[in-house]
Amino acid sequence: MDGASEFQIFYKVVLPLVRPAMAAISVLVFTFVWNDYFWATVLVQGDHAMPITAGLKTLSGIWVAQWHLVAAGSLVAALPPVLIFFLRQRYFIAGLTMGATKG
Repeated sequence: MDGASEFQIFYKVVLPLVRPAMAAISVLVFTFVWNDYFWATVLVQGDHAMPITAGLKTLSGIWVAQWHLVAAGSLVAALPPVLIFFLRQRYFIAGLTMGATKG
């Protein structure tokens, strides 16, 4: 692009091409952090600050499991990653159809 500054080239050329990948990475990173059970069990010292993924483990005991609470907690735990995906869905669709059209 003749006469464009580096910022204009980044904003008009590079950013539209990278936006679908950034949306995919943001959804994946959010899901990985949200479901990080290992660090939650290692670093949390009490039950009052336990994240939902570690809290679901306490609902299923050795002999008795409260499956209705585990199912409800799992549904609540799955809502934020699904919501983030739906908020970023247009960037996924744009990335899939970017090279499919001509002109």
